[in-house]
Amino acid sequence: MMLSEPIDPSLSLLRGLAGRAALLTPDQMSQADKAAASYGWPGPALMEAAGRAVARAIMRLCQRGRVLVLAGPGNNGGDGYVAGRILRQQGWPVRLAALGPPREESDAAGAARLWDGPMAPFTPAEAARADLVIDAVFGAGLTRPVTGLVAETLAAARRVVAVDVPSGMDGATGLVGGYAPAADMTVTFFRLKPGHLMLPGRDLCGRVVLADIGIPPAVLGPIAPHTVTNLPGLWHLPEPGADANKYTRGHVTVLGGAVMTGAARLAAAAARRVGAGMVSIAARGAGDVYRSGEPGLLVTGAPLSELLEDRRRKVWICGPGLGVADAKAAFPALIAAGRAVVGDADVFSAFAGDPDALRGAAVLTPHAGEFARIFGAPASDRLAAAREAAVRTGAVVLLKGADTVIAAPDGRAAINASAPPWLATAGAGDVLSGLIGGLLGQGLPAWDAAAAGAYLHGMAAHAAGPGLVVEDLLPTLPRVCADALKTQNSPAFRL
Repeated sequence: MMLSEPIDPSLSLLRGLAGRAALLTPDQMSQADKAAASYGWPGPALMEAAGRAVARAIMRLCQRGRVLVLAGPGNNGGDGYVAGRILRQQGWPVRLAALGPPREESDAAGAARLWDGPMAPFTPAEAARADLVIDAVFGAGLTRPVTGLVAETLAAARRVVAVDVPSGMDGATGLVGGYAPAADMTVTFFRLKPGHLMLPGRDLCGRVVLADIGIPPAVLGPIAPHTVTNLPGLWHLPEPGADANKYTRGHVTVLGGAVMTGAARLAAAAARRVGAGMVSIAARGAGDVYRSGEPGLLVTGAPLSELLEDRRRKVWICGPGLGVADAKAAFPALIAAGRAVVGDADVFSAFAGDPDALRGAAVLTPHAGEFARIFGAPASDRLAAAREAAVRTGAVVLLKGADTVIAAPDGRAAINASAPPWLATAGAGDVLSGLIGGLLGQGLPAWDAAAAGAYLHGMAAHAAGPGLVVEDLLPTLPRVCADALKTQNSPAFRL
């Protein structure tokens, strides 16, 4: 049995998150569940709504077949009892295998009492016979590894729909303890959890369906979530007024090295296309190469000390293709001059093992290897690692990867879900640093510029399509920016 619709895991999910960008840890989701009771949604009502949402998603997106519900003893299992009952009422052949009885007087016990369908043993053989297995064994807050019978039974399933998260996956981090199945679809409720977007959890969840089960958004107030999905509306692209000119739209300077000249040229091109009024390359050699590029790009060979006398050069991009020695000399000078600096690439080699040297930067954009050079290998929890690095340096840290994290020193973090796999190509990081620099130049705060840059970067790759090379990103940026401008002021894209 296959899902009956093609899956676009990134774009379809982002479209479904309009108005629901906040990400809740399992503990925060538990707080939301409890707070919902004061709004007329007690636990049994939420469980009924959750189970119905699972059943609806299966009926809408899956072909009819033999279903086995694997129900754990907690609330996740209770959702499974409800989903199985609804499917059975709609004529689906459903059996239920219980890992253990729910705790007496719990909400799950109430749901279990309403199950009047056939039971099955909780075994790998039963899971293998089913066309579809509903994984309602353990929820997002599980803290122990999934092993033994549960792991073997889940592994035997041919197709899995997970309730909330695949059992064994940590909803807060996306990490797996022991075993977790790779689900074809995961149905979750009210708000996503970080683990739905962080690897490996994102890959294990398959298609993610976020269901409204009646919890009012007002419960988020006391919870004050500080992790979000990166979407328009969390930041606002600058919109120049009628009196704008090239100076008011910002002057961005890219330090250009003598060898890897393409990196600085890509960063400069991205800064121009995202709207910076003037973009210069300060060539540290190879000036003729830079001058042979686009005619609208300014090139100077003046010494850094002389360029820093011009107060209009407020934003600098330091690192792409620059060379380690030049980065080590230039970066501290830029910080000392009070400039807004995007640190990338060779900056992280220049100051390996010395994170305090990066204090004063506006935005730092390491990939995992560069991050390790500065801070040591990130723990498996990339979200926590990025937050710690932001606090340590006082900069916004954008930890690049398939699950890019943008972390601010004040504890805010965003997870970017806009990037397709084909964005992994040489030079893409140079374009990203240029986007961020161009947005900083137009007056966006560092957090907003980094988050907006990451989102636009991913959407540009979608617009270019599979098989892109880095140069393909640049022509798509005006259209991607225009689309973001249309949506960023919409109430639909708030938390």
